[in-house]
Amino acid sequence: FWRAQGALRKIITTLAVKNEEIQSFIYSLKRMLLNVEANSAKVQGDLEAEFQSLFSLLEELKENMLMKIKQDRASRTYELQNQLAACTRALESSEELLETANQTLQATDSEDFPQAAKQIKDGVTMAPAFRLSLKAKVSDNMSHLMVDFAQERQILQALTFLPVPSAPVIDLAESLVADNCVTLAWRMPDEDSKIDHYVLEYRRTNFEGPPSLKEDQPWMVIEGIRQTEYTLTGLKFDMKYMNFRVKACNKAVAGEFSDPVTLETPDPHVRPAPAFTFRLDASTSHQNLRVDELSVEWDAMGGKVQDIKAREKDGKGRTASPVNSPARGTPSPKRMPSGRGGRDRFTAESYTVLGDTLIDGGEHYWEVRYEPDSKAFGVGVAYRSLGRFEQLGKTAASWCLHVNNWLQVSFTAKHANKAKVLEAPVPDCLGVHCDFHQGLLSFYNARTKQLLHTFKAKFTQPLLPAFTVWCGSFQVMTGLQVPSSVRCLQKRGSATSSSNTSLT
Repeated sequence: FWRAQGALRKIITTLAVKNEEIQSFIYSLKRMLLNVEANSAKVQGDLEAEFQSLFSLLEELKENMLMKIKQDRASRTYELQNQLAACTRALESSEELLETANQTLQATDSEDFPQAAKQIKDGVTMAPAFRLSLKAKVSDNMSHLMVDFAQERQILQALTFLPVPSAPVIDLAESLVADNCVTLAWRMPDEDSKIDHYVLEYRRTNFEGPPSLKEDQPWMVIEGIRQTEYTLTGLKFDMKYMNFRVKACNKAVAGEFSDPVTLETPDPHVRPAPAFTFRLDASTSHQNLRVDELSVEWDAMGGKVQDIKAREKDGKGRTASPVNSPARGTPSPKRMPSGRGGRDRFTAESYTVLGDTLIDGGEHYWEVRYEPDSKAFGVGVAYRSLGRFEQLGKTAASWCLHVNNWLQVSFTAKHANKAKVLEAPVPDCLGVHCDFHQGLLSFYNARTKQLLHTFKAKFTQPLLPAFTVWCGSFQVMTGLQVPSSVRCLQKRGSATSSSNTSLT
């Protein structure tokens, strides 16, 4: 009985799940029907608008040309009418003069003849007929205002619609998930598709399989992709899977999305080196540095503003800020408690800020992107004992790479007030790899993974990520796995590391 009852319950549960799926599918079909109506109306409206714009353009062209014809006709009519009136008046004057001359010849009074003849002679000499041009001022030919649309007619007759692009096909064999990056590749099912660009959408999820309609995570959009491959960098694999879909666009319209694919992301807690996550500790910052979680900006007025605020609060006491904000939850045992709010941990010319999480073992990797126009910038690690007046790399308690753009450009590795000039070009994004137990601190070009320098040391105290900037800004990327290329370089042995090391 109990077995039959259990089997029946299982059947009922399966049926309920199936009913829910059917209901969801029915809802999807109804939405698609509504979308078909709305989208077809929109497409029809767009098409009519396109043709109407063409008609409007032709009408405007026609009106302009008709106006030119009317203006030329009026001008020609005016000139010809004036010329015709002048000729008519001259002809009437000549006819009157001829009549007078004939009458004079027939007169019998010989005494008045010389006087009359002289008047006729003077009249003929001054007759307007002799001052007229018998050539028309304008022609009656207006064919030069006509147009020939033969070529345009051929173009219009050859007009074809841009087809809606087919849905791309994501190639899982060519796609790769590694090193906090996802490389996605796809192809078009037809070759002659006249694609202008692609749109990629992705989202994180904890559900395996195709995306669910009830998925809460929003799609993130990347537009304007010109190739059939794209790499997402700097990802944090904080969920089990990622969904991807791609659509193609031509000059006129976007096609359908590809069938979505789900890729499994690496579990950062399973790998030998868990992803290292930290924030910048504003309480350790120099007062001229404006700190916001993972970004820092130089503020020349920061010190003066702090002094003013300190004077305003003088005698009023201080309000202690909580060590752990509720939004941050339970702190890590390695996370440093926030210090006092005075922000006087570093002062003078030690424009430094520290991370809030200690490194006391294992391998860790983070990246930092700094503003190339910064006058000075440094990245590295330091002991907590780094003095408030001490600059990064100028004591035995700190190691760093330093970029100086003030007066002359220099790129150096610094430790214990010793500097080694680096010959490599200065990258705009630096990767830092710290292997605490091996005593190795390596710096890389974060984009090419070129090894820039390695410090070989015996760390006797826990370390903190450390940064310095003067007249500039930078941004830190944490929560990153150690890249496989970095791990491979690390395994080449101490000989490779030693060849890049002169400061210990």
